[in-house]
Amino acid sequence: MNLQSSDFELFDIPARFAQERATLDARWKALQREAHPDKFSGHGAAAQRVAMQWSVRINEAYQRLKDPLRRAAYLCELNGAPVNAENNTAMPADFLMQQMAWRESLDDAVSPAELDQISFEVASAWRQALQKCEQLLDVEHHYAQAVQQVRALMFIERFARDIEDRLEAGDQSNSQAGSAPPGTAGRGQ
Repeated sequence: MNLQSSDFELFDIPARFAQERATLDARWKALQREAHPDKFSGHGAAAQRVAMQWSVRINEAYQRLKDPLRRAAYLCELNGAPVNAENNTAMPADFLMQQMAWRESLDDAVSPAELDQISFEVASAWRQALQKCEQLLDVEHHYAQAVQQVRALMFIERFARDIEDRLEAGDQSNSQAGSAPPGTAGRGQ
């Protein structure tokens, strides 16, 4: 194994989308224990620098593997189907229509309950897109088709952040006003 090994090789796990978070966490901790620079303090500056490189590489791999969206994009890239999200934003018309409907709902939402409903729909779409990604990557091995799912997940993730921002903005304005509207008690605390 070397610094150019894939994240999956580094973590000694199968190169697939479906991963157990507990396994990733345990492997990350074990790798960090092996490569921690303090462990090499008696071996000189060069050994500590190499250990630091390994530690950084392990952390980068862990961050990519533990995030389903980043893991899916990485698998696509490893299999010759780069996502290129910054250059390729083409999406199917039905997906774009759904995005527009969600945006309109978000713009029209005035109550926390309406925002919660939109959030629920988006979370459901996220779970469905993840399942489709798993099917395309792990079962069918259609990496080029999985790229489209990864881009859809990116859109959904960005929109979910917009909903959270609206919910937080509502919480802040409610706490500044001194009272929360019905149904929002405890939100944001």
